[in-house]
Amino acid sequence: MSFVYLALAIAIEISATMALRVSDGLRVKKWIVPIVAGYTVSFVLLSLALQEGMPIGIAYGIWSAIGIAGTAIIARAAFKDPLTKTMAGGIALVITGVLLVELGSH
Repeated sequence: MSFVYLALAIAIEISATMALRVSDGLRVKKWIVPIVAGYTVSFVLLSLALQEGMPIGIAYGIWSAIGIAGTAIIARAAFKDPLTKTMAGGIALVITGVLLVELGSH
């Protein structure tokens, strides 16, 4: 169940970040409540994953890696933000690092 909580936390955090982008840095006021709610729910779900026994290093590493990759990919598709080969390589390195941390924990 901890991975379900974590997956939901990541999806909601990415959604809140995309809403932050749409809000133009909180200049479009109607997005403030959904953004704050999204980040709040995301942290609550992360805490539930931790309560289920997921180690913080693993949970935060996965959250960070998928959050970075997902945000960059979605921002590229939705907003035409840059996603260079160097950036993609950095994302791959982050994901590789998280996988190594996960494997090292067993």
